[in-house]
Amino acid sequence: MVTFPFSALVGLDELRLALLLNAVSPAVGGVLVRGEKGTAKSTAVRALASLLPAVTVVAGCRFSCDPQAPAPQCPDGPHPSPTALTRPARLVELPVGASEDRVTGALDLDRALAEGVTALRPGLLAAAHRGVLYVDEVNLLADHLVDVLLDAAALGVAQVERDGVSVRHPARFWLVGTMNPEEGELRPQLVDRFGLTVTVAASRDPAVRAQVIRRRLAFDADPVGFTAAWEGHEAQLAARIADARDRLAGMVLADAAVDAVAAVCAACDVDGMRADVVLARTAMAVAAWEGREEVLADDIRVAARFVLPHRRRRGPFDAPGAADDTGLTQTVDDALRDRISPPDGDDDGPGGGGGGGAPGPPGGGQRWPTQTPHPDQPSSTEPAGAGSAGAGGGQSSAGGAASPPAGGLPAGAHPDRGPTGDGTGNAGNGDGSAPAGAGAAGRQVARSGREPGSGQGAATGTVGAAGAPFRPRLLQVAGVGAGAAGRRSAAGGPRGAVTGAGADAPGLHVTATLRAAAPHQRLRGRTGPGLVLTPADRRGPHRRGREGNLVLFVVDASGSMAARTRLRHVATAVMSLLVDAYQRRDRIGMITFRGVGAQVVLAPTSSVEVGARRLAGLATGGRTPIAAGLDAAAGVLRAEARRDPHRRPLLVLVTDGRATAGPDPRGAARALVRGAGGVATRTGRPAGAAPRRAGLTSVVVDCETGPVRLGLAGRLAVALGASVVGLDALGVPGAVGVGAATGWVA
Repeated sequence: MVTFPFSALVGLDELRLALLLNAVSPAVGGVLVRGEKGTAKSTAVRALASLLPAVTVVAGCRFSCDPQAPAPQCPDGPHPSPTALTRPARLVELPVGASEDRVTGALDLDRALAEGVTALRPGLLAAAHRGVLYVDEVNLLADHLVDVLLDAAALGVAQVERDGVSVRHPARFWLVGTMNPEEGELRPQLVDRFGLTVTVAASRDPAVRAQVIRRRLAFDADPVGFTAAWEGHEAQLAARIADARDRLAGMVLADAAVDAVAAVCAACDVDGMRADVVLARTAMAVAAWEGREEVLADDIRVAARFVLPHRRRRGPFDAPGAADDTGLTQTVDDALRDRISPPDGDDDGPGGGGGGGAPGPPGGGQRWPTQTPHPDQPSSTEPAGAGSAGAGGGQSSAGGAASPPAGGLPAGAHPDRGPTGDGTGNAGNGDGSAPAGAGAAGRQVARSGREPGSGQGAATGTVGAAGAPFRPRLLQVAGVGAGAAGRRSAAGGPRGAVTGAGADAPGLHVTATLRAAAPHQRLRGRTGPGLVLTPADRRGPHRRGREGNLVLFVVDASGSMAARTRLRHVATAVMSLLVDAYQRRDRIGMITFRGVGAQVVLAPTSSVEVGARRLAGLATGGRTPIAAGLDAAAGVLRAEARRDPHRRPLLVLVTDGRATAGPDPRGAARALVRGAGGVATRTGRPAGAAPRRAGLTSVVVDCETGPVRLGLAGRLAVALGASVVGLDALGVPGAVGVGAATGWVA
């Protein structure tokens, strides 16, 4: 298949430089590419494969062992006298829907059943060893596959322990992931495994966009001819990568540069020590790419733009890559200011360019001051030619100094806008409108833009800042589901711990299958080492794992909830439940009701940091139309059931139960239960209670306060078949006495 040439990409200087730095130094650890859809993220990654230097491997080894140092634990080993074979570097794509067996490898069933031997069939991790592992839409990767990648990335070794196979083999690769943040974020542990991160956005310059159109149309019309026209530029880039690798092999980071890297990371308050190591490696790669053997201050500045933004996050709703670029640049400059000498013959400030152009003239970089040798080293003499140019001389293309062929833009004519915004997008219905099927109550906001309840004379306000999140009581959906993998409710399916085996289960449980066949071998006339099997012997594994749910919050924002202390407790509780939903890999949605109607402020999404922002800006005040909120919830649940019938919902209603507008909410509650497909299921039930048919699981968070309590939330919970839990029982700090004094508690 013909791929679009890397050097023919228009703009995308930051992305191209990040990929090229990894090609120079695979130890940097890969790239996480965040950006809106249609910005050539996947095109750029796939185009890089043809530029990577070839790899020398042991002939016939399925695990790409290096002939100079074969892996001692290689399943195809030992290799006492290996024959060397040179092949192109691999770019292995990991599909989002891949099975764990396909990723890690598994028992070779053909050999196991035919020959009776235990052998490993390699997976994608083995194929990616000493190459690139690419995951498109990495934020949608299932949790069990993320765990596999984390283990391999941390150890450089893939370990297969399944179906009687116990094998370890090397799996060192640099990981590239592309994602659209609107579809949800990555787990922090996986984000930290990416050495660099880049946020890309489409240029708003019409000239740049026109050039993108021209080149794409030319490629589609004649892929072979278009690629041939760029062969010279591709060859120059490949040669420059090879030269930079050779230069990097002999590079030693000066003590002053090491101290500067540590100072920058400390000043930026990054998590852990991985950032320091990655920043040092990236700065060395920048210097090697620029044709130098010494790391300058500007190299650290360029590297910091890629290494530090996604490592400065502190909370689960702080999107990686959303750090303020201006603040980060200023912090890095402040940390470096006292550690560099002024550039020779140059009064300009520190450079901050893309670092992708050809090396500049000597005397343009910022060098480290002369210092005494480090105690651990006999000397730290600067390399010859230390006055060479820094990495930040301008915004030239990362593709090198070669000009494009006829019809292309001249060098420097791609004024793409840099990464902007926080990259999180607006998941869900950002205008507050309800999704399809939400019903009239879910579309209560008038086209004029006024909030429900406006003009009624009731005082209004906003929720404001919530308190510090806490660990809430675990709320689960009753029964055993079959939804997407997560960490909330019990589920069966293809993932999880094996609890048994049976002929009715899908897949193959090798041990159980062999046990079923063993008693019949004499009758079947077995004479060789292999077992004689029949279809009736097949047994599949029964597994029990956890699933993610749809957690739908229906929050009372009326005037009766607007007392300052109580509203802060409610905001803190909802924020903590959002954090809990994030950690358990749920989809979340949020509906508020006040005045005369309800509003879907957040359509179901996995990007829960959007929910946190919407919660902080919620308007409050007015009457209490609980029925409208439940009607809106019914519409959202119907729409989600059509979209994903296997994901079970958990309804969390936050209210004091005092309905002052609209019909009796108990009628809406009973209709909601009927529409969910049966009698609602409580998340917690008294001992000895009769079993209930599976349906909607719901919880009412009772926010009633005061010495005299009407228990209206409890009555509403009866109609919903829901549990009742007070804010204090949920775990809200300082909410003693707020909520239900009686009732079933989840």
